[in-house]
Amino acid sequence: MSDSPATADPGATPPAKGTTAHHASTATLAFGAIGIVFGDIGTSPLYAFRETFIGPNPLALDAAHVLGVVSLIFWSMTLIVAIQYVSILMRADNKGQGGSLALVALISRSISKSKYGWLAILLGVFATSLFYGDSMITPAISVLSAVEGLTVVDEGLQDFVIPIALGLLVALFLLQKRGTAKVGALFAPVMIVYFTVIAGLGINQIVQHPQILWALSPHHAVNFFILDGWLAFLALGSVVLAVTGSEALYSDMGHFGRGPMRLSWFGFVMPCLLLNYFGQGAMMISLPAEAAAEAIRSPFFFLASEDWRLPLVFLATVATFIASQAVISGAFSITHQAMQLGYIPRLSIRHTSESEAGQIYIPAVNWALLVAVIILVLTFQNSSNLASAYGIAVTGAVTIDTLLMGVLFVGVWKWKWWVAAPIVLLFLIVDGAYFAANLTKITDGGWFPLVVGLVAFTLLTTWARGRKLMRERMGEVALPIEIFAKSAQNSATRVPGTAIFMASSTAGVPSALLHNIKHNKVLHERVVILTVEIQDVPYVDSEHRCEFREIGSGFYRAVLHYGFMDETNVPQGLKQMSRCGGEFDMMETSFFLSRQTLLASEKPGMPIWREKVFAWMLRNSASAMQFFRLPTNRVVELGSQVRI
Repeated sequence: MSDSPATADPGATPPAKGTTAHHASTATLAFGAIGIVFGDIGTSPLYAFRETFIGPNPLALDAAHVLGVVSLIFWSMTLIVAIQYVSILMRADNKGQGGSLALVALISRSISKSKYGWLAILLGVFATSLFYGDSMITPAISVLSAVEGLTVVDEGLQDFVIPIALGLLVALFLLQKRGTAKVGALFAPVMIVYFTVIAGLGINQIVQHPQILWALSPHHAVNFFILDGWLAFLALGSVVLAVTGSEALYSDMGHFGRGPMRLSWFGFVMPCLLLNYFGQGAMMISLPAEAAAEAIRSPFFFLASEDWRLPLVFLATVATFIASQAVISGAFSITHQAMQLGYIPRLSIRHTSESEAGQIYIPAVNWALLVAVIILVLTFQNSSNLASAYGIAVTGAVTIDTLLMGVLFVGVWKWKWWVAAPIVLLFLIVDGAYFAANLTKITDGGWFPLVVGLVAFTLLTTWARGRKLMRERMGEVALPIEIFAKSAQNSATRVPGTAIFMASSTAGVPSALLHNIKHNKVLHERVVILTVEIQDVPYVDSEHRCEFREIGSGFYRAVLHYGFMDETNVPQGLKQMSRCGGEFDMMETSFFLSRQTLLASEKPGMPIWREKVFAWMLRNSASAMQFFRLPTNRVVELGSQVRI
């Protein structure tokens, strides 16, 4: 972020806005969280238990293995989701917001200048990059696994699974431009019905076969490893599918608050999920070998009697539709955060709600995800194949969050290392084991999220580095504004009105102003050099939005502060800056923008190939006019060339 001018009107760093929790009761927010946040992890019972037994490394369908797998699922959900994310990481909020980028912003304030601060930031950026792979796979595997339930009802419907799944997925992405505000009101009731139904199905089996409750003891998980060793280790690659969506719980904390989400998880969602997993295990133990071999194809749907399987397929399909919607909205949100923090170039953003700033639609992300999802479905053909690709994205992000958690303990919370080390080591062993088990599936599809993550990481870091270099090069030739204002006073004709020159830096004269006076030889009566600064907090209160200082001769230096979750609406921000030489009348105000064309050079900064990638990103980024929501008929754009 650029430094603020020496004379600042608001003074201290702007605080964040209050979270939603201030405006609604805990119970209401907990109810809403069930519909929005828990869809991803809530639909895992469709495939997680099944994949452990019929995935790339099949297991025997006997009591020892079933008890071992159910025990692993229980303790994984307890350690990773309940303790690591819900109990510990949710305490690490950046002004109410969670997720890898918010965690990076929180950590960077404390250790960014330390010897290894850059490494923590890069780890957070890579975790964010892996999320894009997750957001591509989640809709594909969720919808496919639900639609595959039709084959349990009638095997003759197998040929219709992929066409129906593709139709639903295309419809899902086409709906995004309409926004999720209206549909979102239906999410919570539907998901509550879904969770209640799957819990009821599980209870029905547990009551009939209560011996499955012995799986609550961790010794069955240990016995599984003693019994099978290497095969048990490989099974971790499928067991971890039961905790997919852990990162989403942390990322969506800002929408509902820590308290309501904990209430939803411990009070409703976790018990329902565990009842269903234990129910699937109880059913498999009770069935004879031939029937068990048939049921393991889709134990989730076999929990229901034949008459209720088709309604269950419809309910599960709706639930996966909702889960996919939540992940897509998360991709929009994390892209918006990355843009504001300077890791992604400006993209066109549409706001789909007049009242909710968080309801956004990013066309470029939406269509890229749709193309990727269609390719995934056509390439992998079924949810079992996709499960191999899914695990690496999830376990990679979780392992990185564990490393960042260690940095948080010592660097931000100032714990003693000997207190933090055992806790971090425990989670690192658990998360690392799951990640290592998934690495064995790289050739079976695990390469996909790694490729997506590496490409996204390269683009994010290239943009951040290139943007920093470009600012440095432009700063090298920048003329102090005080000197320019005095010299320009006598060398240019003053004309009525206000000219606002957008500048990326709070020092020097923007190139658009130099080009304007060089070619047009005029200056407006009021000249405002305006910088938009994105703070490393989610929101900035409106009373701390603006700062300015008068330079003299009708020149002003102004700064608008926004959080990385705020909407950067410059005309709206200027309404609050009436002290800057008078109010801003948009009909009397012209906005001047600089449009840089990058020329690759041999200067030491970035390799030539990265400079070319950065130049491509710069050419294809949305204009500042769109991003800052400037009035289209009041904008003048002037170009310049820069070598980095």
